[in-house]
Amino acid sequence: MEAKSEAKILRIFISNTDKFKHSILYETIVFAAKRYGLAGATVTKGIMGFGSSSIIRSVKFWEITEKLPVVVEIADESEKIDMFIEKILPWFDYLPSGCLITVENASIILHKQGKTKKK
Repeated sequence: MEAKSEAKILRIFISNTDKFKHSILYETIVFAAKRYGLAGATVTKGIMGFGSSSIIRSVKFWEITEKLPVVVEIADESEKIDMFIEKILPWFDYLPSGCLITVENASIILHKQGKTKKK
């Protein structure tokens, strides 16, 4: 991905407890993004939120298992994002809970690759 290029940002709003088959959904999305050669993916855990169920979820120190919102963000060239959306969209047909997927245009200002540490 080149600086000053036009790109898209894909955002997927789900729960940290959502599953795809027998795997955690946000992990499945990130591993798929890597497999399809996307520039990168970030998962952010929310501390409070609500979705289509209108149930407010928040971090409580006494909860052992917490159901919280997560956002998976992926930025890359428009064509790659569009291709990735086509691949993963059918996964959400099996999701029993609500979710939200958005995409927006973005301008890449800087994309600097880091160096891999040698072991």
